[in-house]
Amino acid sequence: MSENDEDVRTILRLLAEARSLRTVRLRVFLTSRPEVPIRRSINLILEAERQDFILQDIPPAIVSHDITVFLQVNFEQIRNEVQYGAEWLGNEVIEKLVRIAGNLFIWAATACRFVREGKKFAADRLSLILKENLEDTSAADSPTDDSSTDGSDTKDHAIPPDDHLNGMYTTVLEHSANTPKDPTRPLRLHHPSFRDFLLTKGRCSKHFYVDERRSHQALAAGCIQLMSQALKKDICGLHAPGSQVSQVESSWIQKCLPPEVQYACLYWVQHLQRSDYQAYDGEEIHCFLQAHLLHWIEALGWIGKTSEGIQAILSLEAHILINKGPNLHAFIYDVKRFTLYNRLAIKQAPLQLYCSALVFAPGNSIVRKTFENYIPDWIQLKPKVQAHWNAALQTLEGHGAWVESVAFSPDGKQVVSSSGDRTVRLWDAATGAGLQALEGHGDGVRSVAFSPDGKLLPIL
Repeated sequence: MSENDEDVRTILRLLAEARSLRTVRLRVFLTSRPEVPIRRSINLILEAERQDFILQDIPPAIVSHDITVFLQVNFEQIRNEVQYGAEWLGNEVIEKLVRIAGNLFIWAATACRFVREGKKFAADRLSLILKENLEDTSAADSPTDDSSTDGSDTKDHAIPPDDHLNGMYTTVLEHSANTPKDPTRPLRLHHPSFRDFLLTKGRCSKHFYVDERRSHQALAAGCIQLMSQALKKDICGLHAPGSQVSQVESSWIQKCLPPEVQYACLYWVQHLQRSDYQAYDGEEIHCFLQAHLLHWIEALGWIGKTSEGIQAILSLEAHILINKGPNLHAFIYDVKRFTLYNRLAIKQAPLQLYCSALVFAPGNSIVRKTFENYIPDWIQLKPKVQAHWNAALQTLEGHGAWVESVAFSPDGKQVVSSSGDRTVRLWDAATGAGLQALEGHGDGVRSVAFSPDGKLLPIL
């Protein structure tokens, strides 16, 4: 449709006059952004002769279902075009793509086109989409995000009292975001380009501009403050150290760890990294970890995000400069060794953090020394442990027989192992998390390796 307002009004007036036709019954389907000239012209048509349908008011479940069907059909076509096997794309991948799409059909369509144009490299392009988008998950993409502040005095960024500016804010929000009737609910963007607009100083006025670095710094600080207030030992009130995640109702975990607390636990390190804030010894981050490290790791265990927590610790270790915060860096390194060594216990029974994890940690472990008072009084006879962490970083458990062969992927990010139990297992090299188990062999698998491009696993 023409971008000229007068042309728009003319076209809509002609369409409205079509109702006077007697020999032809005409029904017009018109889609548009809610621009003022269009809305005013459409309002001239009697309500009895028109039906308004606001796309952003469609229930998210319906949109997600439609995007799921769209992706399933398109990726089935792509699979046939490039002649991939039926196992190439499972429901889990489709679900991840639907989540990343954020109810935006334009994203789903673009993703399909990007993968299809890769032809024989379609699988690589799909992996790239999943990797880049899942790693980029942060406040800017989350429904609990509050990106409306840059961390400075809120008085400087409150909506000005000027009526003209109030109207300008209202117009921008109406066109760019779904403003809920409940003021406590977050805004939902119609399109990610609005976020880009807010973060680009040259494209918007000072009243709209959001300083991304300062916003992430404010969000990181807010996450740390929230966790400091909400997290505690045995947050689910189970009391028994052997309580397993699989035995606890998910509804109870959600009640004890509401969405905003889960968000803070998962993303505070990402916000810290994006803020470019450098932490030093004895500052807020150091104090938080010295007080709530075990509480934080416990919470991640209950919500099934232990591996994500380990990845956050690895990122935090890389972020802290040893010459700027030597004590904090040493603490984070010890935290990494502690969590990698106890990953399986934390994943299955998070309260073991305060028992076996601390008791069997090396005597000179910073984590053990910091939280030794958490060891239960009923553990009277403590085992004799080594003074320092040994050379083994972590243990990968899952095979039911001797491991016959192990190999690293070309990029060093994955490990594959074969065993006499007739299985081949794929592991995340950084966190030790099991990624996939290949079953169906008729005998023990003696040897396994990655192909040079890392896509195939030759097996003997």
